[in-house]
Amino acid sequence: MARFIFFLILLSCISCKKHKITNENTEIGDTFYTKGSELFQRNDIEAYKNFQKAISYYKLSHDSSNISKALIFQANIQNNKGDYMGAEETLVEALTYMKENDSSFYSLYGTMANIKFDQKEYKEAIKWSDKTLSESNIEYDTKARLLNNKAVAFSKLKDYKNALKTLEKIILDSIQKKNTIYTIKDNKEYFHWLFDNTYDVQNSLEEILKIKISQNDSWGMNSSYSHLSDIYKDKNSEKSLVYAKQMLITATKNKSPVDRLEALEKILVVDTPNNAKKLFNQYKILSDSIQLSRNNYSNRFAYIKYDSEKSNADNQRLKADNSQKQNNILLLLVALIFAIIIIIWFRKRQINLKFEVKNTALKYSKKVHDKVANKVYHVMSEVENTSNIDKNELLDKLENIYHISRDISYEDKDIAIEKDFSKQLSQMLKSYSSDIIKVPIIGNEEELWNGASETAKIETFYILQELMTNMKKHSKADRVIIDFERENNIITIAYSDNGVGMHGYSPKNGLKNTESRINSIGGTINFETTTEKGLKISLSFPAKK
Repeated sequence: MARFIFFLILLSCISCKKHKITNENTEIGDTFYTKGSELFQRNDIEAYKNFQKAISYYKLSHDSSNISKALIFQANIQNNKGDYMGAEETLVEALTYMKENDSSFYSLYGTMANIKFDQKEYKEAIKWSDKTLSESNIEYDTKARLLNNKAVAFSKLKDYKNALKTLEKIILDSIQKKNTIYTIKDNKEYFHWLFDNTYDVQNSLEEILKIKISQNDSWGMNSSYSHLSDIYKDKNSEKSLVYAKQMLITATKNKSPVDRLEALEKILVVDTPNNAKKLFNQYKILSDSIQLSRNNYSNRFAYIKYDSEKSNADNQRLKADNSQKQNNILLLLVALIFAIIIIIWFRKRQINLKFEVKNTALKYSKKVHDKVANKVYHVMSEVENTSNIDKNELLDKLENIYHISRDISYEDKDIAIEKDFSKQLSQMLKSYSSDIIKVPIIGNEEELWNGASETAKIETFYILQELMTNMKKHSKADRVIIDFERENNIITIAYSDNGVGMHGYSPKNGLKNTESRINSIGGTINFETTTEKGLKISLSFPAKK
């Protein structure tokens, strides 16, 4: 199996070229950077944490060059653990710190090529490989690996002609590392067979395998076993099975679950039907384990990054707004709230004591709470977090809230559901963030809401708005994480913050409304109140088709 791994070479280039700045913060950052480099591939989480600490200190000294290099390291760790989207986002962040002619462009392009390949976006992988090859001052061994990786991407597209043409560009005599030479020879023979299956390739591949075994090249052996198993699949299934099993043993020694999965696929094809059920169960367990591991690492990387950003935000404070403007705004808000109270009092006078009307009262209470009070608090938060707020824009928002409160009894839709509901929901959640309060959102993609009813979307919007408002008003939290998942047509939303929590859960009106809303769409809500600090809430409801 041809492999697409060369990030160790890229990262060694990063370390060699890391820019030095005489600055106390940079020196501390360098300490964490060095520790992260030493832990790389031995303890990925600790390495990632150290690079994040290095980035924090580099930011204090405005050392953009070293920030980008640490971010590229982080992207490689994320990609190595299957967090492909997170890795790509980290590379984009690194790009914002890089200047023209930055020496790290080569490493960034190469890392992006790896990510695209692992995501099976082979055309993009080829494009980024070409960008890497266009950079100057590349050692020939590295160039040879880049061309080999490009050829592998062509082979994945079944473009074996271009794969062979790409390998023909490599001058084997100019390569220093023997492992690289035999990797390229192996791939060249294998691609030739894929291009023309009458090509006699068995003897040459078996000779290359013997050399790899003598060199103790376990990754190269893994590729050879994969190729030989494919070649013998239709000619000699017993021999194909032997090589597939050898691949499984080697992949296990290499601690490569992805290669183990590929080996099991090959064994399933050529083994006897009696073993099919057992092998399939092994395959499924391993596949599920890989996906679970990727999800866990993705979440852990997100926690590390956002915890760091929270710590940095703790060192910054907003300056006080102009006191006169603040007083004027508060007076307007008090007047508005007083008007709302009068409206509520007037409507409640007209309600009789019948059980049916009790539900109507609950409906109005929910609307006032969600459509007015939360919007009022939303405006207050915006005023608090914006130093130069536009007065006319503010008055427009207050007038809008007034009209909402005036027309609160109308049976119209609570909110206008836009086409991109996930974007609308994220914008509302992000509006509660500031330099002090960070609100990372995980998994809120548009695909999550496919098939969900408009009622479910509306109720979810208000439930989360209520939780965010309570957080802002009462929890004293400075970190809130909201994680969206969908499995078996059940949408689950996990809310957590690091505020004061809820001691002896006793819901007030807002949380009663929240329970009522989740019940109305057939869902459930659970509060975890035993944590030492903070609050965790889990919402789940069916996504009806």
